[in-house]
Amino acid sequence: MAERDRNRADTIRPGGVLPELVDGAAWSVGLSAAVFTRYEFALTARQLTATLVVILAACVLHAAIGRFHFLHPSRHRYASFEEVRAVSLTVCMTAVLLLAGDLLVVPRPVPASGPVVGGLIALVVMLGVRCLQRAQHERSVRPDPRVAVPVLLFGAGTAGHLLLRSLLSDRRGGYLPVGVIDDDPDKRHLRVHGVPVLGHRENIPAVLEQTGARVVIFSVSNADAALVREIRAITVAAGAEFRVVPSVSELISDDAQVTDVREVQITDLLGRRQIDTDLDSIAGYLTGKRVLVTGAGGSIGSELCRQISRYAPAELMMLDRDESALHAVQLSLDKRALLDDPSVILADLRDAAAIRAIFRARRPQVVFHAAALKHLPLLERFPGEAVKTNIWGTLTVLEAAAGVERFVNISTDKAANPCSVLGYSKRITERLTAYTAAVTGASFLSVRFGNVLGSRGSVLTAFSAQIAAGGPLVVTHPDVTRYFMTIQEAVHLVIQAAAIGFGGEALVLQMGEPVRIAEVARQMAQLAPVPVGINFSGLRPGEKLHEELFGAGEIDRRPLHPLISHVDVPGLDPAEVRFLDSHGEPAEIIAQLAGLCVARHGAGAESGAVEVHGGLR
Repeated sequence: MAERDRNRADTIRPGGVLPELVDGAAWSVGLSAAVFTRYEFALTARQLTATLVVILAACVLHAAIGRFHFLHPSRHRYASFEEVRAVSLTVCMTAVLLLAGDLLVVPRPVPASGPVVGGLIALVVMLGVRCLQRAQHERSVRPDPRVAVPVLLFGAGTAGHLLLRSLLSDRRGGYLPVGVIDDDPDKRHLRVHGVPVLGHRENIPAVLEQTGARVVIFSVSNADAALVREIRAITVAAGAEFRVVPSVSELISDDAQVTDVREVQITDLLGRRQIDTDLDSIAGYLTGKRVLVTGAGGSIGSELCRQISRYAPAELMMLDRDESALHAVQLSLDKRALLDDPSVILADLRDAAAIRAIFRARRPQVVFHAAALKHLPLLERFPGEAVKTNIWGTLTVLEAAAGVERFVNISTDKAANPCSVLGYSKRITERLTAYTAAVTGASFLSVRFGNVLGSRGSVLTAFSAQIAAGGPLVVTHPDVTRYFMTIQEAVHLVIQAAAIGFGGEALVLQMGEPVRIAEVARQMAQLAPVPVGINFSGLRPGEKLHEELFGAGEIDRRPLHPLISHVDVPGLDPAEVRFLDSHGEPAEIIAQLAGLCVARHGAGAESGAVEVHGGLR
């Protein structure tokens, strides 16, 4: 990043005459014009000498005041309002001091109008010369049209402006913008950094032919996925290449640059929304707190760690049983990643004594529980493993976490009307979390969402591996649908949900419209370097044709955030899960898990007669 910033600074620094000489010459021209016209070009020797003295005084004063306002080349590398303000203030202060001195001296060296009119003329000259210098510089650093690829940009918003400026100031960038496409009728016929807005999306084929552009760069950094797919389809049909700039969540705080332009990815075609986050509420419960993330080496856990670290917690503790995954997440936060930092904790949720010792020693205040087994087909075959990790492991963490300020259990949409071992086990963890909230009175809650794009073991990972192997892509059913979110979007909403949720709730993240997996496969096949086919294998045991976000009787309430629903969860007494037989017959275990997902009236926390079990305090 630092290297790119240095290169960028070297590229955009304007050359030309030093500002001190330009400003001195401007004062000479301004004061001379003001005084000579006032005397109708009939100056005596004394008046001419006095004018020269005032010009010299103006140059000295302007240089001294300019130093105070940082008027030097490295300070103002861009033609900006900041520079106009600094130059204007310097000229005004110089003119005021000249006028005051002129009024105090008897007889006056120059007419009283001299500093005022001369200052105005000097200001116009200074700003004019600066504009000419920057225009000359911008022309000198533009990409060479003989070798650069002519491109169109779709989107004349903030990302488009930043990208255009970057493209036009990098002679080695390889792209030369020749036009902008934007659907806003108010931007029609405008010029953005000198590049014309040539029409809306329907005009893309005609504009490509008119300008000779061979590439369309999608420069709307948080557009809906449907728009990305539509513009890509229009571009490809017109015979041009399609590129994108990253979303804001990918760029974080950096501006769009030439080097950020990349090939379209499947995540761009499925979801690019920016989440409206209440940063104050997030900062309130994370900043300065000791935060523990279980499953920190996984896709969700590692992204949680990266985003939580931005809110300056007092301590971020990353717990996982996979040492390689821990190394990877630490490497993403600290390039040293020597694994000797106390923030890295190697432990297994199945080791209850170790988990209790960690909580006693480290005393976390906020816990994000993301550790779980998640592969549906494997858990159907080995339901006892789901009992030991997803259920008993979660119960171990819940019991050890008694006394924390906030506990967030990461759940899944498969917990809504569950019909699989994964769904049963996650629904049970939601109920155990709700029970703990009722017992402790603390903010113990669950967050439920669907498939995460690009997570380890996700359908995209499987499809990518199948493409690398030459295909075909294997889809269970031509009509199967799933909800999808990017990892960044999911974690952003998890952190936001934890700020606004109440104990005992399951917060359901809204994920837009469900996506047909066959369509995902088709999109990925189109992006594949070689042609691949698509085969259908049939639904697997425990697999739904269409996932649901809400279970039977759950009401979609969104009182605080438009993308987060609040549903009440009936508690489940931990005593009911302690004596599950994890080594029993799979069919028997599955039947027991299904029974525990059904809330029985009057049991445990639901009746109001809550007892303390298993060390919960």
